[in-house]
Amino acid sequence: MTQSYKIGIYIRLSKEDMARGFDESESITNQKALLIDYVANLGSAYELVETYVDHGFTGTNFNRPAFKQMVEDINFGKINMVITKDLSRLGRDYIETGEYIEKWFPEKNVRYISVNDGIDTFATNNGNNDIAPFKSILNDMYSKDLSKKIRTALHTMQSQGKWVGSKVAFGYQKDAKDKNKLVICEKEAEIVRRIFDMAYLGTGIGQIKNDLNLNNIPTANRMRYGQETYWSNRAIKRILTNQVYIGVTVQNKRSRISYKNRKLRSNPKEEWYIVENTHPAIVDKNQFEIIQKMKIAQVYERTQKKNHFLLDGLLVCYECKHKIGVKKGKGNRWDMICNNYRKNSKLNICTAHGFNYKKLEMAVLKYIKELFLNVNQEKIQFNISNSNLKHDYKKLQEKVKNEIIILNNNLDKMYLDQLNQKISSEMYERLSKKLQEEMKQKEQEYLELEELKNNSEEEKKEELKKVINEFLKLGEPTGKLMRILIHKIEIHQDKQIDITFNVRKLNKIKNQDLHF
Repeated sequence: MTQSYKIGIYIRLSKEDMARGFDESESITNQKALLIDYVANLGSAYELVETYVDHGFTGTNFNRPAFKQMVEDINFGKINMVITKDLSRLGRDYIETGEYIEKWFPEKNVRYISVNDGIDTFATNNGNNDIAPFKSILNDMYSKDLSKKIRTALHTMQSQGKWVGSKVAFGYQKDAKDKNKLVICEKEAEIVRRIFDMAYLGTGIGQIKNDLNLNNIPTANRMRYGQETYWSNRAIKRILTNQVYIGVTVQNKRSRISYKNRKLRSNPKEEWYIVENTHPAIVDKNQFEIIQKMKIAQVYERTQKKNHFLLDGLLVCYECKHKIGVKKGKGNRWDMICNNYRKNSKLNICTAHGFNYKKLEMAVLKYIKELFLNVNQEKIQFNISNSNLKHDYKKLQEKVKNEIIILNNNLDKMYLDQLNQKISSEMYERLSKKLQEEMKQKEQEYLELEELKNNSEEEKKEELKKVINEFLKLGEPTGKLMRILIHKIEIHQDKQIDITFNVRKLNKIKNQDLHF
């Protein structure tokens, strides 16, 4: 009896194909026409069931929506035969392509045909099948070579100050006559100038954010894409520190790991392409440089908190999914507060969730202790003992040290600017006083970290086990242990608590509503 085949034709055209000015035969339309015609001539035992198209996806990996759908359909038995125009359309990574052709397709009893290469995995004595691995290697080498050529071309354009990015900074748009040149978008530029003017007058980032939000000044996402978003401190700081607004193009700050790995990584500053006077400036250069020396534009790494709580970093607002922090209340009271509400309290986006932290902590501890009485303690100990939450005090000190260097350098620059009459003596006195105060704080933080480092010891497995056993005996827990056990604690507006544990066993057995 003749076997019947349910066919899926797979078509792919990558951005690289389009960028290099692909041959017309490679287009989606022509691939489809070729494959449909091929199937029509196979005979009545062959039925075209589905067409899968990935438009604008590279062949160097298989993370493509249509390809993944095809794999899912194979698993469900919808198709048992795959046809492509050539082997490169299936993929250009020779290792993964070989895995599919030589292992996965045969395991699923799926027949694969590459029309132009003459490959048919179900055909015996087919010499083209034997050379398929070599063709895959050539396709892989082609992708690598093409990637090098494209990267070289992009770097050449970047070194010339030509814009090659896709997303343009707020306040600019691509020139209609030259996509590699930026021109001012006046509606957006007005907002950028407003932000810089407020910062120049000494307005804090939080005040700038509130001014923009309360006056319904649209964000980039709202103006460009119609998305209902609000101004954040991060977005404003990003604008205030971006050299694009003084006519400078900075590119190659990030790049893909390789032609096969599409993830981005940060490049060292010496690899950046920084070219001045590439486009019209929105902000005066002198104004921009003065703002860079002010506290509002300084970029610091987050340092060690002064007050630590048992549930630090675990609290989440159930309603808006933002983190919940802890702040000092009246007397000895500590209250929680939703960070989204704290930052945007005037926008009515969320509520404060300003509940008593100590009551929450007591309720959580009581619940966990009762829960532990019903589980296999040894299993929990095994899971926890493989975790490591040791503080890297040396790394924290390096961050603080770098912050001190930045502050020192800015003081020196400001002094020179005063001598050269770029800034007034009054402004120098005001700004230098603030920077000096900050330096004192950072130096104190450095000394505190040094003390913590000297007093801390490496936690060995046996010591950690001892701490866990104390907790399981209903003793006093530690913040480290809580972060090992718990993934998150969601706080509802009505004071209900949802605890998600890192240990799956605990998630399965919890079965009661928890309030405080």
